[in-house]
Amino acid sequence: MSKSELSRLIKLRQIDARPIRIEASAEERAALAERFGIVAVKRLAADITLEREGEEVAVSGRLEADIVQACGVSGEDFPVRIDEPIALRFVPEVARSVPDEEIELEESELDEIEYTGDAFDLGEAVAQSLGLAIDPYATGPNADTVRREAGLLEEGATGPLAEALRALKRD
Repeated sequence: MSKSELSRLIKLRQIDARPIRIEASAEERAALAERFGIVAVKRLAADITLEREGEEVAVSGRLEADIVQACGVSGEDFPVRIDEPIALRFVPEVARSVPDEEIELEESELDEIEYTGDAFDLGEAVAQSLGLAIDPYATGPNADTVRREAGLLEEGATGPLAEALRALKRD
């Protein structure tokens, strides 16, 4: 098992009906910000419910985070609020041979995380969920102003679609 910035190991025998709250410490948040290439993770919390079905564990809950990203256009830092559902399943690792051809996964298989032994890392699953929720192309509130000043955004839209729409409007 690799070292996670937000490791929270859960043993199968410890699973009960009580909800689990995961909150990242200041050190964990700093490490996650570095991992995901953002300015800061100000807050990260997840409320999780686990339901054991034999050796499989269904995970559901909610992830909430306040992060700071740099605008891809202006370079300015801006705050982003993340509020996402979490729904996944931990399943025992199975030995697989590498297929010679491309395989398709069913929809139910897409959010499965394999584990070995008698425990899985719920914290790493929360960290991965945060990583997936971060918009890598997010732009800040001054992005359009910077685009306009650089001549990348003119008053009124341009391009083939905009021209076609203007032609339709004149008719």
